[in-house]
Amino acid sequence: MAEGAAYCTTCGQRIEGTEQPQPAEPFDSDSMATRRRPLVYAGFWLRVVAYLLDTLVLGFLLGITILRPLMERAGISQENPWELITGTSRQVLAINLLVTMAAWIYWASLESSRWQATLGKKMLGLAVTDLGGHRISFARASGRFFGKFLSSLTLGIGYVMAGFTPNKQALHDRIARCLVLKKI
Repeated sequence: MAEGAAYCTTCGQRIEGTEQPQPAEPFDSDSMATRRRPLVYAGFWLRVVAYLLDTLVLGFLLGITILRPLMERAGISQENPWELITGTSRQVLAINLLVTMAAWIYWASLESSRWQATLGKKMLGLAVTDLGGHRISFARASGRFFGKFLSSLTLGIGYVMAGFTPNKQALHDRIARCLVLKKI
């Protein structure tokens, strides 16, 4: 067997007295991996606050840049916002699709960025990682975003799972194999 081997190459059993390799440390900068920090999972209520902050930021930005101009152009009354929720015209469907696409780009691009967090998560010191604590790809962040529709379709139970699962994972986190961690 090779010196320092943790497992037997013939039978695959762990060799006594060797340490198991640990996953890479989350939140390490590229050049600073000097000490291990424990993983601290972000709890349900902290994630709710981050989501509300993100919704406020995104709602303000989308309201100014997309909703107001398109509602005026489509002839949709700004005094009756329920028309955007209950309306079935092509204009209402197009606006809702555009808002969903903008939200997808916001969440997926920020969670897969170097920040590993949306603005709300960043304000609260949270980060989205894969199960090994590494930065996620845009594709995985997209899967996580669209998995939120399944979390909603379960009457919100998919979100509430974050309060009860051992790693504080909601349904969309489990689907995308992600964690939301608190930086310490």
